[in-house]
Amino acid sequence: MSDSNDDVWRRRFQLFMLIRLVGVATFLLGIAIAYSDLLRPDGWPLVGGLVTIAGALDAVFAPRLLRKKWRLDDEASGRPGDGPNRLL
Repeated sequence: MSDSNDDVWRRRFQLFMLIRLVGVATFLLGIAIAYSDLLRPDGWPLVGGLVTIAGALDAVFAPRLLRKKWRLDDEASGRPGDGPNRLL
């Protein structure tokens, strides 16, 4: 593998993990909104629940969509499966 290919995969991994961490942080923020005095006294379960669901969906599905986009980009550029441990 060339250094540039390693750099591409390193950046992709970092972006993948950043998106997943943002989803988890959003999930935890939703729990904090629902059960603490963060936005209003005695919590706000409805808003907290919605933010929690959005964070869970983001943590689960956004990285999968990103992987799919990268796979399609690699196939379009003529290098399908290029790189370490290709994720499906």
